[in-house]
This record gives sequence, structure tokens and C-alpha cells, in this order.
Amino acid sequence: MERPAAPAAPQGPVETRLTITSPEQMRELGRRLAKLLRAGDLVMLSGELGAGKTTLTRGLGEGLGVRGAVTSPTFVIARVHPSLGDGPPLVHVDAYRLGGGLDEMEDLDLDVSLSDSVIVVEWGEGKVEELTEDRLQVLIHRAVGDSTDEVRHLTVTGLGERWAEADLETLAA
Repeated sequence: MERPAAPAAPQGPVETRLTITSPEQMRELGRRLAKLLRAGDLVMLSGELGAGKTTLTRGLGEGLGVRGAVTSPTFVIARVHPSLGDGPPLVHVDAYRLGGGLDEMEDLDLDVSLSDSVIVVEWGEGKVEELTEDRLQVLIHRAVGDSTDEVRHLTVTGLGERWAEADLETLAA
């Protein structure tokens, strides 16, 4: 008599830390990260103004091969960049001006886009976590008050089953 399989244990976060020393390195990190992403992925970017969130997203767009220049969607809230090939579109959201949680985000229909797009949300903490348990969180630290310092320290954390087996160390290559 066979025993039924035990339910899978909840997966803990997968994490890696990186140091970036220039905007070009941040874009290159985005291009490398794009190789790990697929339709249905949610990426949350956190960091103060000027930390490099949009620069990272620009590299993601290049790596995903999407149409249109990736720029900050601060005033339009969200931009959709269709794929130029057979990959997923990139939905780039800037939640900085949105005060509420998921209720305010629902107007953007991100839950509809999530299954067939890669969604990147800047300033999404406390606003989009309920979309999915599987998400990648990128926290970008820079020296506060030193606008000439290009050094950024990143913590990339994969949450949920989707990221349990991911090799985030490849981002440091």
C-alpha cells in the first residue's frame, strides 16, 4: 500500500545580494534578469528616487525584446510594451502616486495582465503583494544625500514556489 504524497512544504525566500557601480551595469542586470522571467511574473522594485528602478526596467525591456522606449510611467501610472517577438509583453507600473492598496491598483487590471505579461511595479510595496504569492522583490539601496555616488546595493528576493528553485546567483555573472 502506497502512502499518499505529503503536501509540499511552503518554500522560503531565495535571495541574492549584488553591488552595481554604474547605470550601464544596472541596465545589464535588467537584461540578465529578463532571461529568468516569463509570462505571469511580478517584479516589485523598491528604492528611493534616483536609485535606478527605471534604469533596471529599461534593461528588462531590452532583454525581453519589447517595443518602445522604457521610461518612467510616473504620470501615466502604467505603460504596456508589446513584445517584438514571441515573448511576453512588459507592463511597467509606477505606483508612487497611488495611495491605496490593491483597491486602487485594481483599476489598472493588473490581475488580468498578469498571466500573459511580465509586470514590473515601482513603489509597489503594500499595494500589489496580493496579486500573487510568487513574486520577485528587488530592493535598491544607495547612499542617501550623495548624488554623485553611482554605487547601488541590491537585494533580490524570490518569493513563492515559482522562485523556489531559481538560481538568482546567475544575476551576479
